[in-house]
Amino acid sequence: MFLKIAQYKAGVVPVRYRRVPCAKTGGVKFETKGNPYFLIILPYNVGGAGDIKFVQVKGNKTGWIPMKKNWGQNWTTGVKLTGQGISLRVTTSDGITKDFINLMPKNWGFGQTFDGKINF
Repeated sequence: MFLKIAQYKAGVVPVRYRRVPCAKTGGVKFETKGNPYFLIILPYNVGGAGDIKFVQVKGNKTGWIPMKKNWGQNWTTGVKLTGQGISLRVTTSDGITKDFINLMPKNWGFGQTFDGKINF
């Protein structure tokens, strides 16, 4: 379809776009993946800018730990956090940061989804 509406030049079809704020109902959701030796968090239903720039995790026995982007919007840490209550700090690409305190109880497990109750 782009070839019908854009100028094809040297194998490239230029596309211009802009981000628009996104309104979502409900809180940000967080899906857990991984195993006892690493944790992957997939945040979704993210309003506002809609894309995440930075994630930090905090166990009830740790300080804030930066997470690394694994792929897509999956964020990971190699710190063993099983058996701890978990809080998350999320920063979107427009610089807004939200803290999701006591998001996951001590007995959380992999493959579960948690509702952050708030959104951007």
